Amino acid sequence: MKTLRLTLAAALLTAGTLAANSAQAQAPLKIGYTSVQYVLSQMPESKQIESSLKTYNEQLAAQMKSKYTEYQGKLDAYQKSANTMTDVVKADKEKELTGLQQSIQEFQRSAEQSLQQKQQSLLRPALDKLQKTIDDVATENGYTYVLNSDGDTPTLLHGPKEGDISEIVLKKMGITPTAPAPLKSGPTTGAATMPAAPAAATPGVNKTKTKSKK
Repeated sequence: MKTLRLTLAAALLTAGTLAANSAQAQAPLKIGYTSVQYVLSQMPESKQIESSLKTYNEQLAAQMKSKYTEYQGKLDAYQKSANTMTDVVKADKEKELTGLQQSIQEFQRSAEQSLQQKQQSLLRPALDKLQKTIDDVATENGYTYVLNSDGDTPTLLHGPKEGDISEIVLKKMGITPTAPAPLKSGPTTGAATMPAAPAAATPGVNKTKTKSKK
């Protein structure tokens, strides 16, 4: 019995083929890997996705620039006339500038989220197509597992349900799962990033005291 356990362990570690001299012979463990980023870059959809994402990015950047230009113009006007303003007018102008600063900051955060959502929306059909192809290739070529080689940590793209030990681990910890664990994570890509706002997109009112907005 001890010899049998050692033989099975060695077969799993080396992914070798077990001797097939009886009905007890087992199929070999076959592991494949792919670069999702590379495959996506070769797909015809990639150029359209890149073009659409670039256009959307430019639209957001243009809106950001417009907001900054408005702010800079009002800041310049304030600084030129600050010495001649009454305290009431000065306070009102400073409040307006602070509001514009906050508006630019909020827009940048919102734009970054919107850009990431746009990227996910554009990529989803291509990723679904890639996942189906990976599943088909794995089945047709006898791959037990397929990993994504991108990044420092391999990601499981395809694997048999019996290889998932998640519920066994949860049971060992005395936890009852509330939902079944996913079989595989599917292809993933890096998130898009909103380009940095123009220099000093959210500057303070230069050399002038401003009242912070509470």
